[in-house]
Formats: sequence, structure tokens, C-alpha cells
Amino acid sequence: MGRLKELRTYVDAQLDQIENESKRNGAFVHLYGVSLAATLISQKRGEDTELACMAAMLHDLYAYQSGSYTDHAHKGAALARTILEQLQLTTPAETDKICSAIYHHDDKLVTDAPFDEVLKDADVMHHTMNDLDKPIKEKERARYEHLRQEFGL
Repeated sequence: MGRLKELRTYVDAQLDQIENESKRNGAFVHLYGVSLAATLISQKRGEDTELACMAAMLHDLYAYQSGSYTDHAHKGAALARTILEQLQLTTPAETDKICSAIYHHDDKLVTDAPFDEVLKDADVMHHTMNDLDKPIKEKERARYEHLRQEFGL
């Protein structure tokens, strides 16, 4: 089994523990949606697609498990590190790269390392394109417009 598939199997088992069906379904939709967006963006920008997908699968897991979005990016990066070290799926450098992206993903108004930007933009892509009836958050508007231009939309 490939390491992305192994990570997804682990994440699926964690999400299956969410009792509320609506929240559980929303978690699956969001993590897999951001993972798909990360695939597109990372390939277009020449970043590591597998690592981008792994970061996407883990980026909000802390929030889903804890039920809290308070400081979820920073706490989520720590959780991701624990999971990746436990599963032994990545090298220390790859773990650092994934955790950096997760750590920074909620700060949409700041530009970080190119790999970190993939996760931020994948998150925005899913937020804005998953439910077209929802208004775009102000902190995501500039990234949304940049993504539309980047993808010729």
C-alpha cells in the first residue's frame, strides 16, 4: 500500500469515530476535497504532490477530533507530527514540510514558503468552490481571485 493510501486509511478510521453523522460527513468531504485541490495546485506549481495531499488529509484533523478550531492550525501541526512519526510514513524533512504547511494554513493573509502556500490555496479552493451559495470569507477573497486567475477561470 502506498503511503498516501495508508495515511488516508488512518484518517478515515479517525473520522469514523465522529458520532455526529453530519459533522463526520463534512470532515470527509473537506479533507478529501482539499486533498484533491492540493493535487491540482501542487502539480501546476511543481511542488511535491504526494506530500501536499498528505498535508491536506491532516490539516484539520485536530479540529475534527477536538471539536475546536481555536488555534487548530498550530495544534494540528503537532498532531500531524505525532501521527507521521507513529506511522513512519515520511522522512524527518518530509514531516517538517508537511507540518509547516499545516501550521501556517490558517493564516491566509500572509505569504509563506511555496509548499505552505499550496495547502492554504487548496483550503481556499475547497471553501469557495464546494458550496457556491456561501459568501467568500474576506480573508480568503484575494487568494480566491488569484486562484481563479491562475487556473484561467
